[in-house]
Amino acid sequence: MAVAQLTEQDVQTALKALTDPNTKTDYVTGKSAKNIKIESNNVSVDILLGYPGKSQIEPIRKAVADKLKTLPGVGSVTVNVSVKIVPHAVQRGVKLIPGVKNIIAVASGKGGVGKSTTAVNLALALAAEGASVGILDADIYGPSQPMMLGIAGRPESKDGKSLEPMEAHGLQAMSIGFLIDTETPMVWRGPMVTQALEQLVNETKWRDVDYLVVDLPPGTGDIQLTLAQRVPVTGAVIVTTPQDIALIDARKGLKMFEKVGIPILGIVENMSLHICSKCGHEEHIFGEGGGSRMGADYNVELLGSLPLDINIRKQADSGKPTVVVDPDGRISEIYRQIARRVAVKIAEKQQDHSAAFPKIVVKNT
Repeated sequence: MAVAQLTEQDVQTALKALTDPNTKTDYVTGKSAKNIKIESNNVSVDILLGYPGKSQIEPIRKAVADKLKTLPGVGSVTVNVSVKIVPHAVQRGVKLIPGVKNIIAVASGKGGVGKSTTAVNLALALAAEGASVGILDADIYGPSQPMMLGIAGRPESKDGKSLEPMEAHGLQAMSIGFLIDTETPMVWRGPMVTQALEQLVNETKWRDVDYLVVDLPPGTGDIQLTLAQRVPVTGAVIVTTPQDIALIDARKGLKMFEKVGIPILGIVENMSLHICSKCGHEEHIFGEGGGSRMGADYNVELLGSLPLDINIRKQADSGKPTVVVDPDGRISEIYRQIARRVAVKIAEKQQDHSAAFPKIVVKNT
């Protein structure tokens, strides 16, 4: 009895029944399945991910291969999984920064909610998943990333015009904290602060960065406005704690980004649950479900919830954040899940093709 010849449609039907665990979309609808080839019922297919997923490549490859092996009469199955991160659309009229594909603003309405800790662990989690990542400390008055990354010293300038980013734990980093003494207060008015931010963004020689995470100061003032008007932001992540007083200010931050046309990628709820280090008792000391309610009110995804854990604070203060110190731990996995969702949300946005078009120069000859 002759074996039926497999068709591309058979392969697509099988792939349509499989859902990418990170995008929540099947591989055909999500246009991840590429180069389907069938030779003598031997099948090969490429799966192209638009987000960094180093930890996901093998599970996805295995899941796709296992599914294709169930096709009647199939011979050998070859599945190649790769990642391609491209620039995505930003605010109208704002040009991309050389060497940077996507910019993620991490913001909060108020201080003390763990925004800087979230920003650095988000950056480290994106890097752990295989992306090239930079972090910009945009808090001119209170820079904290030099301490959190354990970086000392001053950045170099090879050409006398631009700064070379500092490096730690595989991240490229820039902060006003690298340029001043630790105890020197920045007694500057708004215009000086915004000028300093623009210089840090534009005069740093970022080297082929897939994602630049910008750790914003709390509030909705000059720095946030400069970022919205002059820096090409792909999307914003709002950090809050569950209690009402933090959510009030977080909502203001969210609305600010909406007003200036920057998409909200999602909400991170920090300090959502306290687990006693002595007895393991769990308690919602800052309230419960605030991030979920805020997400539902504004139709924005809750990217993840992080516990109030003394180790997160200790590790950040020591210059070795959680994702570096305990890469396989439960909290690091939450950060990595958040990072993948942020990257997926960016990948779903419209691509920016400005770099693909040649620049036309008109000269008098």
